[in-house]
Amino acid sequence: MGLFSRKNTNAPANPEMTELGREYAIAKRHGDRKAVGRITRQIGTSGMSQDDRDAFEQGRRAYDAIPPVPGFRRNRRR
Repeated sequence: MGLFSRKNTNAPANPEMTELGREYAIAKRHGDRKAVGRITRQIGTSGMSQDDRDAFEQGRRAYDAIPPVPGFRRNRRR
């Protein structure tokens, strides 16, 4: 087993909701309010069970665990 092994034995109950959570985290990080609103409405209209909520949170946390890439500095001299 490696030092930075990411193997995880607990698979999500609903892979579709995990992917939706990942998309939500991406939209939040990039400031895409339209996509965040769409996903929030989609979650609100569908009756989510506790397993679905856990899968959504697992997908969101998986993307949030990846640190953002530092942007380039705009104030450098050319």
